[in-house]
Amino acid sequence: MPDTATKHTPPIPQPEPGLTSEEVIARAIALRPKVLAQADEAEALGGYTDELHREFIKAGFYRMTTPKMFGGYEFPLETYFKVIVEISHGDPGTGWNLALGASHGWMVASHWSEEGQRLLFGKDGHFVCPARALDPNSRVEPAPGGGYRLSGQWNYCSGSTHSTHFIGLARSFDAKGNEGPPVWAAVDRAQYKILDDWGGDKVMGMRSSGSNSIRVENALIPDSFVVRSPTMFFLPEGDRNGTPGTRLHGNPMYLGQLMGPFHCSLTAPVIGAALAAADEFEKYALRMKTYEDPTLLRADSDRYQRKLGEAMAMADAAEMILLGMLRRHRERGERWANGGAALSPQEGIGEWALIQRAGKLAAEAVDLMFRSGGSFLTKKGNRLQRCFNDAQMYRGHMSSQYEEFAGYLGRMQLGRKAGLMGL
Repeated sequence: MPDTATKHTPPIPQPEPGLTSEEVIARAIALRPKVLAQADEAEALGGYTDELHREFIKAGFYRMTTPKMFGGYEFPLETYFKVIVEISHGDPGTGWNLALGASHGWMVASHWSEEGQRLLFGKDGHFVCPARALDPNSRVEPAPGGGYRLSGQWNYCSGSTHSTHFIGLARSFDAKGNEGPPVWAAVDRAQYKILDDWGGDKVMGMRSSGSNSIRVENALIPDSFVVRSPTMFFLPEGDRNGTPGTRLHGNPMYLGQLMGPFHCSLTAPVIGAALAAADEFEKYALRMKTYEDPTLLRADSDRYQRKLGEAMAMADAAEMILLGMLRRHRERGERWANGGAALSPQEGIGEWALIQRAGKLAAEAVDLMFRSGGSFLTKKGNRLQRCFNDAQMYRGHMSSQYEEFAGYLGRMQLGRKAGLMGL
């Protein structure tokens, strides 16, 4: 890749310079029992506890995709999402919360300027930030004397619980009131309010995901917090300039092309739900009898053995798709760095469609365990019921509608317009 990195900012020391991918994944596995033990409390709160937040800080989870320059570890996305799967294996909502709060350091490191990154990552590199698509009533406009004024209210801001910042896609206006293309605008924690509209019985599932609404009222933000990036999803064909992140950090990971990796933040928690549902089904099989023969354990029944084996294979296949897609995404970034083409629009849509298949498989594995377990699973507080409810929340997300994305991909393959994002 072009050797155009300019590192003007003194680096922030990593808390643990020798931390490896293997160790951070092992820490996630070790924390699963605590995540599970606090799942009920997290659901009632709408997000995971302060205690668990401190554990995540100590484990380095928030720094996994943050650049080394700002005290992060620059782990590959495969490492990051493997950690999310393991935490979600304890509680899918907590995993969703962590995924959507911690993943946007990679987005900032890819597309914000060096000045913007320096201000957002701060003096110590601790950065937790949900990001949300366009609020139609939002507004960002130049402020007298410099900077911008930002207002809006964005719903479903997953990862808000312990956030230090928020990023919203907002309608932009110039000083004369003329509207331009939407922009991404960041704002620090002191200038937004997290509304009490998540958790408890307010929603069906993903109750611990911190998916609260966020309100910003006339916040003054620096120029460098606003990004008009045409490369969030794809680089222009033949573009060798890369992004601010590739020029600053010299790592093709920071091309930051969002298509497939964005949906991984939603899929990894559902894979964790499938793994958790299989665990729970196994426990019941080892202690409960069949309806057909009250002397026969379910664990000794061919019917229940096959159901469990099928769900396990589906969950494993979903995880392999996740990690395989991320490896392919990394290889495409390296292809660009070595002088080849960057991620094409069709490849990006293909990654999105592929990772949706992992989510579909994982959700179907949860369904299989739920409908095969018996009506007692419908009782409130049952772990398998929680997995089922969480999986249904994923299925309802607009990004998980695999039939629609299959259409986009098929149209592109046939040389027709996709009908998505101007493609």
